[in-house]
Amino acid sequence: MSFIIWTMWDSGKNVQTHMHQAYTPRPLLVKIVMAGESCVGKTSIVRSYTEPGSSSAGSAATSYMATIGIDFKVKPVMFNDTRVKLQIWDTAGQERFHTLSTSYFRGAQGFVLVYDITNLKSFQSITIWMNDIYEKAGDEVDVILLGNKCDKESERVVPKQKGEKLAWEYGMPFFETSAKENVNIEHAFSVLTKEILEKKSCVLHDLDIVSLKETKKRTCCAF
Repeated sequence: MSFIIWTMWDSGKNVQTHMHQAYTPRPLLVKIVMAGESCVGKTSIVRSYTEPGSSSAGSAATSYMATIGIDFKVKPVMFNDTRVKLQIWDTAGQERFHTLSTSYFRGAQGFVLVYDITNLKSFQSITIWMNDIYEKAGDEVDVILLGNKCDKESERVVPKQKGEKLAWEYGMPFFETSAKENVNIEHAFSVLTKEILEKKSCVLHDLDIVSLKETKKRTCCAF
């Protein structure tokens, strides 16, 4: 909440100071969910994005500890002069937490789907995760695909072209990323946020449209 202060002089040259409480709109809340197999680097990506330059962002990429259950971070951003609060949910990829993780898919506006370029199984499971997303959140939700750990080129088992082809088949943006070296992390989230907010803007615009073809109801006095 902010205040506007101004000064006025009346006819008796007495100074009067007025303070007015200005309205500051609340930021738009956007729910984004991280999805993918365990140990692909979802937590490292979240920390790299929400805590840039911090020691925890760098250490998470080198000494990985699997997420137990659910965690989330908040990232305030600006988009076209609009304040946005990204609520990023980091879900566990282990099979025993699968039901719990996918229960948080409902109500999400966007998903960051992650695989590890050094782990073929994590790439092959992307189709399963996409089915979960469609089932819980609908097929109109915005999703981006990340091939993480691109700093480990010598250990690569998933060619970049495969990631690009899979993303094309699903019609979603694709980036190869490195949480360790902070490659494409900021850009990937910016693209996802832009797509979500543009869709929100279209929905709000549609709600503001007034139909001019509405038929008037006949009253008792109408002929």
